[in-house]
Amino acid sequence: MPSIFILFNLFILLTPLLDAHARYLDSCKKHEVQPNSAVLAWFTQAKIQSSHNEKCRITMSLDQLKDADILPLTNVLMSSDSADIDAVDIFLEFYSDLAKENVMALIHAVNQKLQVVDLQDLSLGNEFLGDLFQGCLACQVFNLRSTHIQKLNIVGSFLRLHTLNLDFCTSLASLHKDCFSCMPNLMRLSMCETRIANLLTTAGVLSKLPALMELRFQSCLCCKDTGPCPDLQRQHNLQSEVQEKDESLVSDLKNVTITLKYITHHRSPLCFEKHYRDYMISSLPGLEVLDNFPIRKMEKELAMMTSAKYYEYLPYNRQLKESVVSVLHKREMGTNGIHCQKPFKPNQLHPYRNGQNFFLRSLCAAKLGSSMWPLLHPLSNFSHTFKAENKKLRPRQFEYHPSNPSLMVFGTLDGEVVVLNHENGKIVGYVPSIGAMSSVLGLCWLNKNPSKLVAGSDNGSLKLLDINYMSPEVSDSCCSSSVATFDDFEQLTSLHVNSTDDQLLASGYSKGVALYDIASGRRLQLFTNIHQEPINVAKFAHHSPYMFATSSFDHDVKMWDLRQNPMRPCYTASSSRGNVMVCFSPDDLYLLVSAVDNEVKQLLAADGRLHMNFEIASTGSSHNYTRSYYMNGRDYIVSGSCDEDVVRICCAQTGRRLRDVYLEDKESGNSIFVQSLRGDPFRHFHMSILATSTRPSSKCEIIKVNLLGSSYYAEEYSYGQCLHPSCCLGG
Repeated sequence: MPSIFILFNLFILLTPLLDAHARYLDSCKKHEVQPNSAVLAWFTQAKIQSSHNEKCRITMSLDQLKDADILPLTNVLMSSDSADIDAVDIFLEFYSDLAKENVMALIHAVNQKLQVVDLQDLSLGNEFLGDLFQGCLACQVFNLRSTHIQKLNIVGSFLRLHTLNLDFCTSLASLHKDCFSCMPNLMRLSMCETRIANLLTTAGVLSKLPALMELRFQSCLCCKDTGPCPDLQRQHNLQSEVQEKDESLVSDLKNVTITLKYITHHRSPLCFEKHYRDYMISSLPGLEVLDNFPIRKMEKELAMMTSAKYYEYLPYNRQLKESVVSVLHKREMGTNGIHCQKPFKPNQLHPYRNGQNFFLRSLCAAKLGSSMWPLLHPLSNFSHTFKAENKKLRPRQFEYHPSNPSLMVFGTLDGEVVVLNHENGKIVGYVPSIGAMSSVLGLCWLNKNPSKLVAGSDNGSLKLLDINYMSPEVSDSCCSSSVATFDDFEQLTSLHVNSTDDQLLASGYSKGVALYDIASGRRLQLFTNIHQEPINVAKFAHHSPYMFATSSFDHDVKMWDLRQNPMRPCYTASSSRGNVMVCFSPDDLYLLVSAVDNEVKQLLAADGRLHMNFEIASTGSSHNYTRSYYMNGRDYIVSGSCDEDVVRICCAQTGRRLRDVYLEDKESGNSIFVQSLRGDPFRHFHMSILATSTRPSSKCEIIKVNLLGSSYYAEEYSYGQCLHPSCCLGG
C-alpha cells in the first residue's frame, strides 16, 4: 500500500513536466517543426530533478538550437502551465546561428526564471548586446567572458543580478559613467584581462555599486571566481594570530600585501597604476575582496592614508564636498567656513584661506567634486567655414591669446596659421602658408603688442604676423599680414618671445639656439653647442627679458642669463631621460621639466633644486614624449604623452593626482593620443588638448576640456584627417 501511495505522489509531481513534453510536441506539430532532441533531453533532465525532490532547473544551450525551434519552445515556456519550472539557465559555449531576435525572444520568454546567462565568445554581435544592455534582464549571474565589446554601457534594469563576469573581454577599454547604476544588488564583478586602464574614473563608476563586495581586475591562478583565495586566507589567518600574540609586530604587518605570496595573472592595465590597490580600497569602502585577496581592517586604514598622500579627493585639498549654493552664501555673508563667525578681511595673512582666492577655489572644488567626467568639446565647428573651398585644417600647434580670453592661434601641418575665436568657433584670421607647406611647430604671441605673433615652421621659416591684417576667409593668396621676416633657423621646433617683446629665441633639431631682434628680424647671436644633443624647447622667463631655459635630449635643463657669458649656464639640472619640455611657472618661481616617458619634475627656478617629483608611471617606451604645463596659475600641472590617451592633473605643491582625462574617438571608439596641451590662462580648471592618432587614417583635433563641467561628452563629434605627426618635436 505505501508503494502505491509513493507512485501516486510521484505521478502527481511529474505530471506538469509530462505535460510540458506533450505541449512541446503539440507546439512543434502546430508549427510544423520537427521536435529538437536536445529540447526533449532538457525536459527529461528536469523530470529526474523533480523525482529527487530537487528544484526543476532547465539548462538551455543556444548551440543546440535552430531558428525553427524557438517559436514552439517559447510557446511552452510562456504557458501558464509551466509554473513548475523553477529556473532556467541559458548558455552559448561555442557558436550559434540563431538570429538575434530569436535569442531575445527566448530570453524574454523565461525572463523572470532566469538564473544564469552565459554568452561567452558571443557571435551575435554588438547590436544584440546593445539591445540586451538596454532591456530588462532578471538573471542573477551574467557571464560575458571573451565578448568583443569596446565600451560597456549597461543602462537597462538588472535588479536581481549579483554576479557579472567580463573576463577576457580584450577589447573592453572603458566604462560608461552610469553603466552600473542599474545593478543595486551586484556583489561580484570580474574584469580580468580587459583593456581598462583609467583608475580614477573606473573607481568612480564602481562607487555606484552599493552592494559590491568582491572585485577582480587580475586573478590568483588557482581561483576561478572572485572570492578570497583559500591559500591567501590561510596566510592571513596566520598573520592575524601572530598579531594577537605580539602587538609589537603591527609595524611589520603594514607590509602585509608585500609579505604574502601573491602572484596574479590575467592583469588589466589598471593594475599597473601606482597605488592601484590602495586607491580601489579607499574608493570602495564596502569591498571585502580585491583580486582574490581579502581586505582586512588594517589594510583599509593604510589604504586611506596612502590614497590621501598620493591622490587629491577635491581641489586645493578640500576634504568634504560642498554645494555651490553653500559657497556662494558664505561669500555673500563674508565668511569662509573656517572662521564662520568672523567677518571677511581681505588683508589677512592667509591668502589661501581668505579673500577671493579662497572663494574661487571653494567654488572650483564644489563644481569639480560633482563629476569625474569633464566636459569635452572639440574645436571642429569651424570646419563648415571651409566647405566651399574643400579645405581641411590639420592642427599641429596652438597657443591661447595672452589678453583676449576668446582667442587662440593654431598652426597646421600644411604651414597655415589660423586665429580662432574658440568660444564661438569662428575664424578671426587666416594665413595660407608661411613655410612652403611645412608644419608650424612654433607660435608665440607678443606681450605688449598682443595683435602680433611670431610663427615658425619646421623648414626654418620665421615670420611676424599681425591679426589686424589677416583675412578671416580661406584663400590661396599670398600672406599680406606679415610684418617682418626673420633669418631662417633650420629644423626649428620651438620659439619664444621675451617679456619686453624685443627679442626672440629659436631652438630646433640642433645643439644651439638663436637670438633674434624682433623689430628688424635680424639674427643677433647664435649660441652653438650649448648642449650635447638637440634642444627641443627654449623658453624665456615671464618677467625677466634676459633669463631663459633650455631643455635637451641630452638629459639636461640649463638656465641662462643673456647679461652673462652665454657659454656658461647659471646652472644645469639633469633628468634620467631625454628632456622634451621646460616652462616657467607664471610667477617664474618654478621650472616644470618633462622628460621622455612621464618623467615630470618641478625645479626651483633660482638654483635648479628639485622641488617636486610627480612620480607618473612610465610605459617603458622610449618614444613616449611627455609635455606638461601649468594650470590655474601655478596651482596645478597638466601632463600628457604622445603614446597615451590620458592627461593627468596634479597639484603642483604636493604632487597629488587630482583627475585623469581620457581621450577617445567617439566615432570609432579608438583611443587618441596627446600631441600637445595648454592650461587656459583665463579659466580655472579649463585646458585644451591637441589630440591625434598614429593610425593609417590619422585624425587630429584641438579639444577643449572643462573639468568643472558635469557632462560626459558635450556633443557627437568627428575628427579631421591629419598626417603622422612628429611627436617628439616642439612643445
